[in-house]
Amino acid sequence: MNHTKSEELYKEAVKYIPGGVNSPVRSFNSVGISPVFAKKAQGSKITDVDGNEYIDYICSWGPLMLGHSNKEVSKGIEEIINNGISFGLATEIEVEMAKMIVDAYPAIDQIRMVNSGTEATMSALRVARGYTKRNKIVKFEGCYHGHSDSLLVKSGSGTITFGVPTSPGVPNDIVKNTLVCRYNDIEDVKRVFKEEGEDIAAIIVETIGGNMGVVPGKPEFIKFLRQICDEYKSVLIFDEVITGFRLAYDSSIGYFNVKPDMVCFGKIIGAGMPVGAYGGKKEIMEVVSPVGPVYQAGTLSGNPLAMYLGKRNLEILRDNPNIYKELNKKGEKLEQGIKDNLKKLGLNYTVNRAGSLVCLFFTERPVENYDDAIKSDIEKYNAYFKEMLDRGILIGPSQFEAMFLSYAHKDEDIEYTIKCNYEALKKLHNL
Repeated sequence: MNHTKSEELYKEAVKYIPGGVNSPVRSFNSVGISPVFAKKAQGSKITDVDGNEYIDYICSWGPLMLGHSNKEVSKGIEEIINNGISFGLATEIEVEMAKMIVDAYPAIDQIRMVNSGTEATMSALRVARGYTKRNKIVKFEGCYHGHSDSLLVKSGSGTITFGVPTSPGVPNDIVKNTLVCRYNDIEDVKRVFKEEGEDIAAIIVETIGGNMGVVPGKPEFIKFLRQICDEYKSVLIFDEVITGFRLAYDSSIGYFNVKPDMVCFGKIIGAGMPVGAYGGKKEIMEVVSPVGPVYQAGTLSGNPLAMYLGKRNLEILRDNPNIYKELNKKGEKLEQGIKDNLKKLGLNYTVNRAGSLVCLFFTERPVENYDDAIKSDIEKYNAYFKEMLDRGILIGPSQFEAMFLSYAHKDEDIEYTIKCNYEALKKLHNL
C-alpha cells in the first residue's frame, strides 16, 4: 500500500505535536513505521489520507459498537448543534442520560458526567477516599486506568508492592499510597489486605484486562474482590471504560454477576465523543460537591452533543438485544478462525476472547496476567501487524491491545480477516 501522504503529514506533525500525535496510542513507533492518518470511515471500514481502505478493528479503541458513522446514532444531531453545544448550565438531556445509565447499571444510584475515562477513574478514587476517609488504593499490574498521577505505577515482587512511578513527572509521594497486585491472583490480594487493609479505601479493576491484550478476569477472582471489599469495608470500583455496555447492556454485572460499589465509564456512553462518567451508591455519591465536600468539576461535562449521541447509542443497544448475540457470534467466529489457522500451521500461540474483544498473543503459554502477557514475542507481533496492514486489516499497533469488533463487521469482513491472518502467519514463519 502507498502511504506517501500519511508520511508527509507525519513529518509535518512532529514539528508541532510531541511525537506527531495527540495520544501515544496513535503512534506506530512500536511497530517501526509512520502512523496512518485517517480521513473518513463508514461501517466496518476506515479510509486513510492516501485512499487505502482497511477493515477496522480499532474502532476508536472500543466505543464504536455500531460501527463508524452510524446514521441512526447521528440522526437529529443538526438540531442539537444549532441549539448550542455548550452552555455552562444544566440541560434536560443530562438528566435523561443519567437516568438511562442508572437504570441500565443495577449497582449504582447516581452518576456524574465527566469528559474522559481518565477523569472518571481519578474522580472515583478521590470520592472513595473521601467516603472511607482512608488513603491507600489497590490496582492490578497490566490494568490501565488513565494517566492520572496516582495510577501511573507498576509492581515489583516480594512483599507489599508500593507504587513506583512508570512516568517521569510523577512524584514518589503521589504514588506511595497505590498498592499493586497481580491480576487474577487471589492470594496476592489477601496478602496486601492482611498488611494494609484497614487503610485501603478502594480496589479499582478492569474486569476484563483490555490494556495488556485481552485478559479476562476469572469469575472466582472478581467474586473474591467483592468479598474482600465487604470484609474490610473498602469500595470496589469497576473500571468499565472498555467493557461498559460492550460485554452486555448491563456491562460486567451481567457478565460476572457481581456488583461493584462504584463504576467508571468511557466514551462508549458518548458514541465515541470525548466523555466519561463515574457513579455509585447514593451514600457514596453524596460526598461529591455540591452535596458533599469532595470537589470535582468540569465546564464541558455532560455537554449536549456528547449526551445526545450517547443516548441514541445506548437506546439502540437497549432496544436491540440481538446486537449483543451477534457481536458474540462474530467474536467466536474470529477467535475460532484464528485458532484453526494456528492448528493448520502447527503453531501454538494463545488466543483470548471476551465477547467482542479478541487478542492473539505471540506466546505459547496461557495469558492470565501481565507477567504472562509480556512473555509474548513483540518483534513477531510487530511483523504480523505490518503484514495485516498491507492486506487491508487495521489492528492495534501493539501486542497489548484488543481487536474490537462492531455490529457493522460483516461475515465477509471476518472471513477475509481470517484469510489474511493465515497468510500473514504462514509468511512470518516461512511455512
